[in-house]
Formats: sequence, C-alpha cells, structure tokens
Amino acid sequence: MAGGIGKKYMGWWGNMGGPVQKGIITYSLSPRAQNPLAGALHSAIFNTYRRCSQQILYFGVPLIVGYTIYVWAIKRNEFLYSKAGQKELKVGFLLLLTYLYLARV
Repeated sequence: MAGGIGKKYMGWWGNMGGPVQKGIITYSLSPRAQNPLAGALHSAIFNTYRRCSQQILYFGVPLIVGYTIYVWAIKRNEFLYSKAGQKELKVGFLLLLTYLYLARV
C-alpha cells in the first residue's frame, strides 16, 4: 500500500489530536458586564423617536379627524342654540318629527 494515514487532528473532545499548546490563556469579560448601561440613554432617545415616527399614521390621522369633528360639533351646537340658528333648529326638529311619524305609519 502506498502512503500512510498521516496525522489525524480531529479527535474527541478534550483529545483533539492537535499539537499541545502551552502558555495560551485567554480570559475576557463581556462588554455588557463591564458597562451594562453603555449607550442606553442614546438608544432610548433614538429608538423612541423611530418607533413614534413609524406609528404616526396609525394614531395621528384618527386623532386629527376626531378633533376636527369635535370642533365642528361644538361650533354647530353653538350656532343652533343662538338666535340666528333657532329657526334652522326648529325646522330640523320638525323634519325629524315628521320622519319619525311617517316611519311609524
């Protein structure tokens, strides 16, 4: 047979078959263990801005629409219960009564 198997470097755990290494000692401490709050304030500010800006269409548009309807209703109510709006209020009330009467018949 030609040739030998050669060195086999892949053994089982603890005996990998590689050359013996001496004097290599590596210890490290995680950066989060050294300074657990590093960048926390910076991240909090920018993450809060990013999340709010992504959600603005979901709560901003309904908020503006609701506020606009609210302001319109307040102005309309003040007009209807003023001297100028009393006629329109009575006509609207009579139309409502007529509609309810006809719907019953």
